[in-house]
Amino acid sequence: MSRTWLLLIPLLLAGCSILPEAEELQVFQLPSVAAPQPVASTSGEGEVLRISRPRANPLLDSTRIIVMPRPDQLSAYQGVRWSDRAPVLLRDRLVERGRERGRFRAVISDDLPAPAALEMTGELKAFQIEYRDGRPRAVIRLQATLLRGGSRELLASRTFVVEQDVAGRSVEEAVAALGQASDALAEELLLWLEGR
Repeated sequence: MSRTWLLLIPLLLAGCSILPEAEELQVFQLPSVAAPQPVASTSGEGEVLRISRPRANPLLDSTRIIVMPRPDQLSAYQGVRWSDRAPVLLRDRLVERGRERGRFRAVISDDLPAPAALEMTGELKAFQIEYRDGRPRAVIRLQATLLRGGSRELLASRTFVVEQDVAGRSVEEAVAALGQASDALAEELLLWLEGR
């Protein structure tokens, strides 16, 4: 073998890699269409509300963006992720909206170990895109439970289901619809909590 070929072999091998290319990920935050107008502050009156991260099955309790192409099949969009786990994204949206409304003395998450008179917890049953008759819809199902802080006495429980049409079939449109559905769920759930 000539000396020239010996010099070329390392160059040729350098162009052939046995390692797979790293998957390029798009990371999405949960969008919001428009924040509601804040309600007048309660000036320190009312109770402290803690909103805890809802429990969820392992597929939902992840950063994957879930899609249900058929009633019996759960999958995930490829190459995209949420910026955090879906239950955390939803909890943070509820806390944010609760603070904006100003009906409680304070609204905190379960990340803060401060005492709270009320605690909203629950189970996230769906946070996904579902195809029905070939049309995509954002679907959020939350079993919400209101507990008295400290004693953990059950005060109330209710299932919330919010659905939102997806404008098209792109991931960006699916994410936008889940953001709209999250805002609608926050409005319904906070009205329920304020009326307890």
